Amino acid sequence: MNKSDKGFIPVMLTPFKQNGDIDFYGLAKLTELYIESGAAGLFANCLSSEMFELSETERIQVIEEVIKVADGQVPVVATGTFGTDLQKQADFIKKVYSTGVQAVIGITGLLAGETDQDDVFEANVFKLLELTENVPLGFYECPVPYKRLISPEQLGRIVATGRVTYHKDTCLDIEQIKAKLAATQGHEFGLYDAYMAHAVESLKAGASGLSCIQGNFFPELITWLCENYNNSALKQQIDQVQQFFIDNMDVMHHVYPTISKYYLQKRGFDISTFTRRDDVGVFDLNVEKAIDALHDRYNLLSSEIEIKHVAV
Repeated sequence: MNKSDKGFIPVMLTPFKQNGDIDFYGLAKLTELYIESGAAGLFANCLSSEMFELSETERIQVIEEVIKVADGQVPVVATGTFGTDLQKQADFIKKVYSTGVQAVIGITGLLAGETDQDDVFEANVFKLLELTENVPLGFYECPVPYKRLISPEQLGRIVATGRVTYHKDTCLDIEQIKAKLAATQGHEFGLYDAYMAHAVESLKAGASGLSCIQGNFFPELITWLCENYNNSALKQQIDQVQQFFIDNMDVMHHVYPTISKYYLQKRGFDISTFTRRDDVGVFDLNVEKAIDALHDRYNLLSSEIEIKHVAV
C-alpha cells in the first residue's frame, strides 16, 4: 500500500457467535462488505478485531479467512507483534507473513515500555527489522496497551530502511501528520490517518488514505470521501461530510465495538453484538437510541449526496 493506492483501509471487526466463538461466516460476509464498499485494502487482526482477546491460533485463522475471501482483490495487512519479547514477536511476524499479507503491522506500544525513552523504542524497531529479515512491516500507534507516537524524525529514519511500507497514524494532530509526510517523502510508503475530524485536510496534505473506526458503520462514506476529497465541484458535499464526522465523533467511540456491530445489524447484517472485551461500557437504552439517531442522520446525509449503499 502506497500513495498510488489512496483510499479507505478498514480496521476490521471480528464477528462472534453468542457463545463467544468466532463467527467465520459473518467474518467472510463482512470482508465482502468492505470490499464491495470500495476499500483499497484491509487491516485484519487489529484492535477493532479484538486482537488481544484472540488466541494466537485464532489470530492466524482470522487473517487466513480474510486472505481467502479477499482472494487478491485488495491487499491485506495484519498485526504481528504480541508480548514484549522481540524474538517471539519476530517469530509471529514471520508466521503472519506466511499467510499472504502484504505487510505485518507492529504495535508501537509493544516495542518499548511506557516510561522508556524514544531511543529505546527506535533501537527495538531496528532490532525487530533485523530479526524479521525481509518481511515488509508497518506500524500502528495503537492506544492499547498505551499509545506511543512515532515522531516525524523517527518515522523518517525507519521508513528510509525500505522495510516499512505502512503506518496507521493516531496522533490526532494535522501538523504532525504533515511533518510525518514530509519526513517520508520519496519512499514507497503509505500513511493512513485514523482521525476523521481532519480527514479532508489530511488527504490533501498527502496521506495515502483513511483507516478509521467510522468505516465499521458506513464504509461507503469513507470510500466516497477518499475518492472525492479534492473535487472542487463537490466542495459543499465534502464540507458536509467532514462536518458530519466532527459532529458524530463521540457517539461512535462510546461502547465500541458493540455499537458498530449493532449499527451493522440495523443495516441488515446478520451478526451478533457479542464482544470478548470487558472494558467497552454498557450497551443500554440510551446508547441504543443514540445509534438509532446516528443511523437516521447518516441515511439523510447519504440521500442528500447520493451515496449508493452496498446491499447486505
